[in-house]
Amino acid sequence: MPVTSEATTTWTGSLAEGSGTVAFSSSKLGTFPINWKARSEGSDTTTTPEELIAAAHASCFSMALSHALSENGTPPERVNTSASVTFKPGVGISGSHLNVNAVVPGLSPEDFQRIAAEAKVGCPVSQALAGIEITLEATLA
Repeated sequence: MPVTSEATTTWTGSLAEGSGTVAFSSSKLGTFPINWKARSEGSDTTTTPEELIAAAHASCFSMALSHALSENGTPPERVNTSASVTFKPGVGISGSHLNVNAVVPGLSPEDFQRIAAEAKVGCPVSQALAGIEITLEATLA
């Protein structure tokens, strides 16, 4: 059965001068502030669409990799993934870089690289981001 996830944004004002909030239907964490300045210049206190995409990509890839490793007979003890999504004003989103470090007993580095590369391709968020370059850096702890 399909599952639909939802987020809602409320924006007030123009792009450059305005601001907004984003909320997730499944979260009791409240709302998160968004604005153009954070998106175009960066911020440690305000989220951006790219940060939200990075969160989705990192979590989806971790799940895909964990599943692939388990299917290989080498379930992971831990998978730690970060995703860095690049945005250039006037151009758009140009890429997502996945950096994963995992503890996988009994797996060779070569097999880990192969399985991680396959998980990158099979990850549903990677598939949704097919219009941008997706790179992968994968290491065993």
